[in-house]
Amino acid sequence: MKPQIPQYIHDFDLSALPMVETDVLVIGSGIAGLFTAIKASEQHRVLMITKKSLLESNTRYAQGGIAAVIAEDDSPAYHLQDTLVAGAGLCRSEAVEVLVNEGPEGVRELIRLGTLFDLENGELALTQEGAHSHRRILHANGDATGYEIVRALAVEVHEHPVIDVWDEHFVIDLITDQGECIGALVLKEDGSKVFVRAKATVLCSGGAGQLYRYTTNPDVATADGVAMAYRAGAVVRDMEFIQFHPTSLCYPGAPRFLISEAVRGEGAYLRNVKGERFMEKYHPLLELAPRDIVARAIVSEIELTNSTFVYLDITHESPEMVKHRFPTIYETCMRYGLDMTTDWIPVAPAAHYMMGGVKTDLSGESSIPRLFACGEVSSTGVHGANRLASNSLSEAIVFGRRIVERIESLPSLAPSLGRDVKSRNMDNRSAEQQQSKPISEKRLSLQKMMVRKVGLRRNGKNLQQALDALQQELPFLDQSLNYREELEYANLLTCAWLVTSGALHREESRGAHYREDYPARDDAMWQKHSLQQREQAIVEEWMS
Repeated sequence: MKPQIPQYIHDFDLSALPMVETDVLVIGSGIAGLFTAIKASEQHRVLMITKKSLLESNTRYAQGGIAAVIAEDDSPAYHLQDTLVAGAGLCRSEAVEVLVNEGPEGVRELIRLGTLFDLENGELALTQEGAHSHRRILHANGDATGYEIVRALAVEVHEHPVIDVWDEHFVIDLITDQGECIGALVLKEDGSKVFVRAKATVLCSGGAGQLYRYTTNPDVATADGVAMAYRAGAVVRDMEFIQFHPTSLCYPGAPRFLISEAVRGEGAYLRNVKGERFMEKYHPLLELAPRDIVARAIVSEIELTNSTFVYLDITHESPEMVKHRFPTIYETCMRYGLDMTTDWIPVAPAAHYMMGGVKTDLSGESSIPRLFACGEVSSTGVHGANRLASNSLSEAIVFGRRIVERIESLPSLAPSLGRDVKSRNMDNRSAEQQQSKPISEKRLSLQKMMVRKVGLRRNGKNLQQALDALQQELPFLDQSLNYREELEYANLLTCAWLVTSGALHREESRGAHYREDYPARDDAMWQKHSLQQREQAIVEEWMS
């Protein structure tokens, strides 16, 4: 049964609210938001809104690096092939061609904007990660690539005269009028609301890692952009594909800290609790197999050995190399009494990246005119069913630039748009708020259910049970929600429905989506995308 999800989750009348106008509204502050804002500011006034600060995003925690063809023995054709293989038959080849051909220039632009990538003998240092055939991963400060990129871009944004930044603000809903996105309803730090009217709105709000109890994502990754776009009527695509990173730190008292793919790229072994290497049982590439295969192999070994983790072992490499190449990981592990140079590190899979998202064209525009999506919130077609390591940072800069090029051709908003828009639910909401468990308990219950029933390994029975439970909780969206924790939970709940219904619909195993009751990949029946839109049933879109 298709749920009745309201277009707006807060009651409002725009005619009664203060209004701020800008040319380009950027929602989110990771690499996608920062880079897009900088490029847009060359011709437009830009307002950037972030839930916390410019430095708090998924990008900040990206360790491995950014993929681009730099080496002479590499080529875009190799990068294209690696990406298509990892994407398990669902990549849009046109989008991947854009990525591999335009990525190197994007990296050069990051350097011009002040990003300091690591060098070896005066040349850009390159490493290799799982499922890449060549060394094409640039990194910074060893394993702090994301932080270095955000640092450099944030400096540029702070100093830019036509970019305004609103920290500690929360975007409640996207506003549409006559079929176009005309801006957003925003919750200010003091609890008041404001309507931001914009010629173009760009979602750069990141992913949905907080859907799961165990995740490498920060607390801000609550699926806000996907949920808002879906409520506004945009098409979202392939939401069933959630990538679990194989190796997050699994140690008492420690957070689920990401242990980068690059550690295995530099030669680390995976061992079960008996000390045995096991990847040869699962894939010829051993530790460098695609992430979904490595993650499921780890879960299998955990079950076979009745444990809660496996070990990552890089003790056979020199201590100097480990400390130089992975200073952040080394220091974090040391904080909990683990020395990477002498100890095997206990690891287990954790939710990491959302391959699906708001469907866009090659200019980053969604199915709603004037609404764009960039970065993890988007579904450009690059990642298919399983993201190739380190492609996401490249995707953000390549499509961020393309979005700005498209915005150049947009006409100005008609002056009348937005004057009379109000929530259609205003007269239908219950005067009394639904009283039940605290939001923190609801959120934790949701996260635990997603791990148990919509996690790494799925089956129809568990997925249906999860969908039934979500159906019982969806009336929460029919209230007028006012506080940030309520709004975040509403977005997680909406996204959980999209992921679960997509996973139940896809009766095969492909990439990051694995069904125990349909363990085989079935190209004849399922080499197609799953499209979801508010108030409509799932639509299938065959690969062209």
